[in-house]
Amino acid sequence: MAQLSQANPAPGAAIQAAPRNRLKQLRNNKTLLIMCLPAILFFIVFAYLPMPGLYLAFVKYNYTDGIFNSPFVGFDNFRFLVMTGDLWRLTFNTVVYNLAFILLGNVLQIVVAVFLNELRLKWFKKVSQTLMFLPHFISAVLIGLIAYNVLSYDYGLLNSILTSLGIDPVKTYSNGSIWPFIIVLTYLWQSTGYGSIVYFAAIMGLDNEIIEASEIDGANAFQRIRYIVLPWLKPTFIILLLFSLGGILRGNFGLFFNLVGANNTALYATTDIIETYVFRALMTNFNFSIGSAVSLYQSVFGFVVVLTANWLVKKFSPDNSLF
Repeated sequence: MAQLSQANPAPGAAIQAAPRNRLKQLRNNKTLLIMCLPAILFFIVFAYLPMPGLYLAFVKYNYTDGIFNSPFVGFDNFRFLVMTGDLWRLTFNTVVYNLAFILLGNVLQIVVAVFLNELRLKWFKKVSQTLMFLPHFISAVLIGLIAYNVLSYDYGLLNSILTSLGIDPVKTYSNGSIWPFIIVLTYLWQSTGYGSIVYFAAIMGLDNEIIEASEIDGANAFQRIRYIVLPWLKPTFIILLLFSLGGILRGNFGLFFNLVGANNTALYATTDIIETYVFRALMTNFNFSIGSAVSLYQSVFGFVVVLTANWLVKKFSPDNSLF
């Protein structure tokens, strides 16, 4: 009986032991917890504490009464966005741009990481990585300045070359059809080098014995990439894709604002995204309620997209889902 009682402790004893086990785990992992503390504080301060401010989306805000004493209007702010017809255009532009950024960006990052891994000259690999990382550290303001000096109708380098060749200058800042290509290419130029770090690090975790075995079996470089490296990168790609989909309705305001501005009506059809619309609403009308309504719409939309994408991944590839 004594042995039986030792093998099956009383439920009360197990409950009392649970807090002690947790404290023991905390003491054993205190270094890791201290390292995580800045990230935890960041999300508490910038993600959780501002949540009560979402109430602003359901009121007609005025400075005198404050957020919680302003007149409650329900869903009128959301109804205004729908009735103006701008919401669908803004949503379409933001989603399409982000899909291009996510898909083309990840594919290009994988290609760069694979090419870097295939380079055999270490000094050339380091120089290539450094040169590709540099655009990431260039501010959007400077990128906009460079673009203006190249594309300006009166003083731009492009029109100066065209004029010298006897060709009519191009009115770039009034031609909306070419800006999607300019914006996507600029984003890829700025983010590909830095974004390839994750995939390159994943490739570094690949067992060299597998590569050596494939070489012994006669596999060439393209076969190794296709049948070994790319399948190895699949989980990383899926995880990064799911993380990116959460912000699919959040535009890159710095890039769009500095490249095309927020008040160029000629380019609204192809370059106006939610962030530039909110910027105009705040700077022109000081309508904080509309800005908060759009932010809540973005968050709910992104939450639904992440859940849907994770459900699809879990259905077809359960091992690669987030939860």
